Amino acid sequence: MDKLLGTLKAAFGYDAFRPLQREIIETSLAGRDVFALLPTGGGKSLCFQIPALHREGLTIVVSPLVALMKDQVDQLAAAGIPATFLNSTLGAKEARARLRGLHQGEYRLLYVAPERLMLDDWKENLLSWHVTAFAIDEAHCISEWGHDFRPEYRLLSQLRDLLPNVPMMALTATATQRVRDDIVRALRLRKPEIFVASFNRPNLTYRVIPKDQPLRQLLEFVGSRYKESGIVYCASRAAAERVAEGLAAKGYRARPYHAGLDAATRAQNQELFLRDEVRIICATIAFGMGINKPNVRWVIHYDLPKNIEGYYQETGRAGRDGLPAECLLLFSPGDAAKQSHFIDEMSDPDEQQNARAQLRRIIHYAETSACRRAELLEYFGETYVASAPNGHGCGGCDNCLEPRETYDGTVVAQKLLSCVYRVSEASRFGVGLNHIVEVLTGASTEKVRRWGHDSLSTYGIGKGTSRQEWSAIGRELIRLGLLGQSSGEYPTLELTRDGIDFLKARRSIMLTRPLVVPKARRGADTRAGEIECDERLFERLRMLRKEIADERGVPAYVIFGDNTLRQMARDYPEDEEEMREISGVGEKKLAEFGDLFIEVIQEYREETGR
Repeated sequence: MDKLLGTLKAAFGYDAFRPLQREIIETSLAGRDVFALLPTGGGKSLCFQIPALHREGLTIVVSPLVALMKDQVDQLAAAGIPATFLNSTLGAKEARARLRGLHQGEYRLLYVAPERLMLDDWKENLLSWHVTAFAIDEAHCISEWGHDFRPEYRLLSQLRDLLPNVPMMALTATATQRVRDDIVRALRLRKPEIFVASFNRPNLTYRVIPKDQPLRQLLEFVGSRYKESGIVYCASRAAAERVAEGLAAKGYRARPYHAGLDAATRAQNQELFLRDEVRIICATIAFGMGINKPNVRWVIHYDLPKNIEGYYQETGRAGRDGLPAECLLLFSPGDAAKQSHFIDEMSDPDEQQNARAQLRRIIHYAETSACRRAELLEYFGETYVASAPNGHGCGGCDNCLEPRETYDGTVVAQKLLSCVYRVSEASRFGVGLNHIVEVLTGASTEKVRRWGHDSLSTYGIGKGTSRQEWSAIGRELIRLGLLGQSSGEYPTLELTRDGIDFLKARRSIMLTRPLVVPKARRGADTRAGEIECDERLFERLRMLRKEIADERGVPAYVIFGDNTLRQMARDYPEDEEEMREISGVGEKKLAEFGDLFIEVIQEYREETGR
């Protein structure tokens, strides 16, 4: 066994590297700068943790969130690796003790926020700590084009001047090409080796349903998943509070998390969630970045996200252990209108235009009848090749699993496109989709009368169809390329070349029925890829894990992940040698916990005769 694989097995209990991990580690150890884009759950942390164990000196990990630092340090400590963190949660005495340890070379890794790293005597500290590598986690925070820009990250470019020969690694789970280029420039990476893994998360299932009595829909969803951990993302603090209260009133262990709570309450709610004391967190986007809780089994977007990047990052917090997880978006055109109103209040025109383009993209994702996985990957510049064995697309989204009904939309498409043409011909200026819908349905609005559109031949020809349906038809024709939509505060419609050809040639067209509210599902969904195991034994092992974690004051997954417990409950290991074969059982954890878990497994087998 080579040295890197030996470290992976002995320290972390894994038999094989994930895609690109070995290449990234070897490049870093060769002293090269690295840019690594790995999906959430793709094993970014090992890319800098293993090199830190194979080189002399200190590896500094820049991280934006306090919770992530403690979490990672707890897990490293459980694996017997000397690591520490510096942040605002530490008292003066504890901070001094850790600084003293850093000066004495006691640690291999230091986790620190960018603003804390650059405080006070930062130059003297960095020059005296024998720093041999920097890892910049959540590196998209340095880019103004990223979805989570943090100005304090810009300070990190000064590290290059102070320690020009120390290799730097930038890591992120989500970045378009523009953001990737900005990260490399802002961090002043030198001819970095670029590693970009697939954005595909095959263990995640994506669904979108129309929002209709959302709290009832949420309760129906979690009803068969009461033992599972999940996150509900809400657009506002008030919504997060309201949803948490609604779930708690029905007996679910749910807590809110948002920037309006005091720091102590936020920290407590997060800690309870990490330790499985609370099963559901109802949060704004303030929650989650870098939270390394592997057993989140579902993520629900109660409100429409602002953009695809944020949505991808937030859904990516489900299923980090590689086991199946579900992502549900409740979609309402009303939510889109609210987002549009917030955009109208922005003062920067460029920022407004970018936000509108992002909003149109997430609406398109919500309404499309195409494979949702392919839509997500296409946004990040990746082409998805359908992989479901039954030939149904990705096999992991609602549109592939349950394709929506199509219908002959020739007549309605002709009506709407003709209306756009007639309005444009009569007025010599463009109008938006809402106005076209008002003309089609024969609305007597002030604008329709003032512009004389009530005298057009297309006025009122769509009265038999609701305004909501006409809006959905219009958006689908935009997606199909028959209509073009301008950017800007008031996007206007125009016929594309394909739209003109469609009208002239009198071609037929099939359109997709709009999303409908599904009937309530009873029982948990069957999730392909779940490790089948003895569920009763799995519950006992979970109870033991929780007892150990509570004694140590750490989250349960710091001891072992669900994946590891499921393998134990499938294979019934009888001794240390068999326990070594379980993924996630490293030498330190085997020595500390192995006998306890083997004992519970033996007791269970004696009771059940298995």
